Amino acid sequence: MDIEPIIQMDKQLLLALNGSSSLFVDYLAKTLTTASTWIPLYLSLFYVVIKNNDNFRRILFVLACAGLCVLLAGTVDDLIVKPSVARLRPTHDLQIGMLVDTVDGYRGGKYGFFSAHAANTFSVALFMSLLMRSGLLSTLLVAWSLTNCWTRLYLGVHYPFDILCGLLWGACVATGVYFLFRYVDSKFVHGDIDYVSSKYTSTGYRYSDIYVVVVVLALTLVYCILRSLVLA
Repeated sequence: MDIEPIIQMDKQLLLALNGSSSLFVDYLAKTLTTASTWIPLYLSLFYVVIKNNDNFRRILFVLACAGLCVLLAGTVDDLIVKPSVARLRPTHDLQIGMLVDTVDGYRGGKYGFFSAHAANTFSVALFMSLLMRSGLLSTLLVAWSLTNCWTRLYLGVHYPFDILCGLLWGACVATGVYFLFRYVDSKFVHGDIDYVSSKYTSTGYRYSDIYVVVVVLALTLVYCILRSLVLA
């Protein structure tokens, strides 16, 4: 099968999605894609896990599973897949590299398949969604992950196919880790409990605590917008 037409289409689609003439959007994408921007989000999720689990062993197990998501989604990609596949990022591609619009000279590492940003964020978003079972939180976490994916395209450091594969891998990792969590948790850690209450999700997480994550996400977005306005 000749995959060259697919590769060329991938490149053309990237060029269509990459960059703009707006300094504000440039800096917004750069701020959104920076890992440290989302530290408050991770801390708020950590807070919800601590508040809604009844013993230290279960808290550690939840955190270990979240860490396993990141390990399998991103670390495996960075250490094994990227150097093995060795697909150059758009910014390093000899064919289109000079056509890619960059922000402050940011070009990323040499190889880009697949996107660790997509895999990491989507694995965390999906695992936490399955764990907490809040429709609002799930929607916002998926939107957060997809926003990170958009920044990678806008900044020209990943092709659309890199993003798609990263999302698929992240989904597989999150689903697998969640089923592992459910099995071990029900057998050895916590046991199955069904919550029927307007104050709790079906897995026992307080809506009032989940709203903390919602507020943190909103404030983080406000910070990103204000910072981008100042820099632009």
